[in-house]
Amino acid sequence: MKFQVKVALFVVLAIAISGILYALYMFNMKHPDTASAKPDFVITSTILQKEFEDNEKEASAKFINKILEVTGIINSITPADSNHLNISLKTGSDLSSVICTFSPRPDASKFYTGEEITLRGECSGFLMDVLLNNCSIISERK
Repeated sequence: MKFQVKVALFVVLAIAISGILYALYMFNMKHPDTASAKPDFVITSTILQKEFEDNEKEASAKFINKILEVTGIINSITPADSNHLNISLKTGSDLSSVICTFSPRPDASKFYTGEEITLRGECSGFLMDVLLNNCSIISERK
């Protein structure tokens, strides 16, 4: 085999191995512990949804991949799958809410519709609803 072909194969193999190692690193990377993380923004669910509704591009640049501490009234509590729980917070809009995903799932019997709650999570965007992932409970008030 020619020297150039051997070098080209070595380069392709090195890139493939690097890609596999990076994918494994990203797959096994732990999410930030939002319970102890300092929030980048402290905001209400109504104001958060309004900012995305008014200017989604600007709000996305401001909030996505940031830790948010959000206070709002629980609209609904939905088990997502065996290890997740979604809590939807009211925003004043009938079409949109703030959906907070918990993993691992906390005890859903602790929460009540209409209860005010403060949650901390990582904002992942806006798709008719503002999405917060890896949420943790900061405080509950009845």
